[in-house]
Amino acid sequence: MHRPTLFLTAALTLAIATQAAAQQRPSAADAGPAVARKEVGTRISENIPEIPATLVETLNRYQNTRGASVAGWLDDRCLLMSTRFAETSQAHRVCAPMGMREQLTFHDEPVSGLTVSPPGAWRDGFVFGKDKGGDEFSQLYWFDTATRTTTLLTDGKRSQNGGTVISRDGGLMAYSSTSRNGTDRDIWIRDTRTGVTRPVLAEGGTWGALDFSPDGKRLLVTRYVSINESYPGEVDLASGKLTLFPVDGGKAAFGGFRYAPDGRAVYYVSDEPVGGRDSEFQTLRHHDPASGKPPVELSGDIPWDVDAFSIADDGKHLAFVSNEDGINRLHVLALPGHREIRLPELPVGLIGGLAFSPDGKRLAVTLNTATSPSDIHVIELASARLARWTQSEVGGLDTASFVAPTLVRFPTFDQVDGKPRTIPAFYYKPAKAPPGGKYPVVIQIHGGPEAQAQPGFSPTTQYLANELGVAVLVPNVRGSSGYGKGYLQLDNAGKREDSVKDIGALLDWIAAQPELDADRVGVYGGSYGGYMVLATMTNYPERIRAGVDIVGISHFGTFLKNTEDYRRDLRRVEYGDERDPAMQAVFERISPLNNAGKISAPLFVAQGKNDPRVPWTEAEQIVKAVRGNGQPVWYLLYTDEGHGFRKKANSDYFTAATMLFWRQHLLGDRR
Repeated sequence: MHRPTLFLTAALTLAIATQAAAQQRPSAADAGPAVARKEVGTRISENIPEIPATLVETLNRYQNTRGASVAGWLDDRCLLMSTRFAETSQAHRVCAPMGMREQLTFHDEPVSGLTVSPPGAWRDGFVFGKDKGGDEFSQLYWFDTATRTTTLLTDGKRSQNGGTVISRDGGLMAYSSTSRNGTDRDIWIRDTRTGVTRPVLAEGGTWGALDFSPDGKRLLVTRYVSINESYPGEVDLASGKLTLFPVDGGKAAFGGFRYAPDGRAVYYVSDEPVGGRDSEFQTLRHHDPASGKPPVELSGDIPWDVDAFSIADDGKHLAFVSNEDGINRLHVLALPGHREIRLPELPVGLIGGLAFSPDGKRLAVTLNTATSPSDIHVIELASARLARWTQSEVGGLDTASFVAPTLVRFPTFDQVDGKPRTIPAFYYKPAKAPPGGKYPVVIQIHGGPEAQAQPGFSPTTQYLANELGVAVLVPNVRGSSGYGKGYLQLDNAGKREDSVKDIGALLDWIAAQPELDADRVGVYGGSYGGYMVLATMTNYPERIRAGVDIVGISHFGTFLKNTEDYRRDLRRVEYGDERDPAMQAVFERISPLNNAGKISAPLFVAQGKNDPRVPWTEAEQIVKAVRGNGQPVWYLLYTDEGHGFRKKANSDYFTAATMLFWRQHLLGDRR
């Protein structure tokens, strides 16, 4: 999905300007024709021209945007938040509406997974995760607010650690880790007073900790098999006994799972059948086993997924977010009666965070819209008043000029109930009339594939629309989440190319729109979206002018062989098992690497060397294959990045190079 992309620094520009003339020699990725290769610090680029100073200047303000996201309350007065003021996102705190932001962590690598100690904890601070160069082998650290010191909590080795949960008194910390064998995610418990750490669940598979009981004696857990299949349960921490909960229908998806304030009942999100009826969406439920009654569906009147929920520490309110056709709606229920309370009107967009203050009287949320980056707002529950706590920069740009998308639906190749199936897409139409009579188009395809494109703020999209006059279409092809479990499963295994056919249908829709130029269409995507870019270019070569593939899969067989061990079984559920000869034959038929000879348009491939998900070899092999056909390929590799670009200077250069690529190969501008 999109990532914020910011300003190309003067230092980096100077480094490019003073770089010696590129050597004309064969690339490591290409044994064929010579390529222009440059190495600047951690950046390796091939065939990418020097970025014009005028382009850097116009990108400046778009790339100097930033957002702020709430992580929790440090006390009744101050919020913990994540934002970026230098190269990477770090932890900050703010203690008043529109107050000064104080930076707390200072690391070269971005920090993530901020988890604040509960208000009743024996010490104050928060846990955060940090990896090295985007390798995603995150270690957990404790930041103590009293001493401002940081302590490593995990093994510091090649293990993944995350999903932190802290008990009400702060005495126990649960998290998942691959440290035992590098493949399975086990659940570990750390005694925060003694520092003693022990595994409490090592059953094999992917397990996550969800919530401690109020008395700290039990832990809610879940085993994740796929986006369609999870198995929740409870661990008795004294005995280590795991009790799995029965799943209605035998198989279902589960979201959040929390103890009710009484410690007996639970709140959770699931698509289990309700009253014998199948449930297409994941709804919020309440279940008190002691009552002998079936679970109560609390969001059954909303025919959409519930994405997240949170319960106040005083047990008086529950907040949840519904995802309604890609737009988020906030709801707050008074407990225990589950009466919905009045809230202030919120902007149309995306909602995250959901952090109740320790006294339970306020709710902090992160708000993001298509025309404004993420910022923190606080709702006074008693008065339904909304206060803005942060105002993130947008590079001095006039946000009134930003383009808000419209939601469109286009017919695709198959039918539902005798009618053509329609695919949703967000359409960003430039405000200015196209100089040539029609807008060129960029189709932006999200990753996942079990993800959903939503109309969040993207400076890249705004630059394309406002500065280059390019229309941007962001589809949610079959296999996307947010539209029901039936839609989610339409692209699994052997049905993989059906999602590519949805892009073909979008190309047909573009050709039918009088304001869009079907002869100037580019495709852009990352991760699975990168595969979709390559697959679109091989299936519809005559209809694509140019493509940008970021950390994309080029062959499912080699991808599954080389992805990290802890991910392989999870991906086999979605893509298919390469060990099955029939599935292997499908991979050989549909993988872009084996169809590279069909790519007839310029291609830009970008990759992080430390990517544990889609290994960098996926990029190298498609670059070599397409160049072997005589097609031009730009290639960008960062040795200090992983699955995408999280450092500001790296992201800036990639965005500038992408805009130059569109100017030259989509718009025909050779300046």
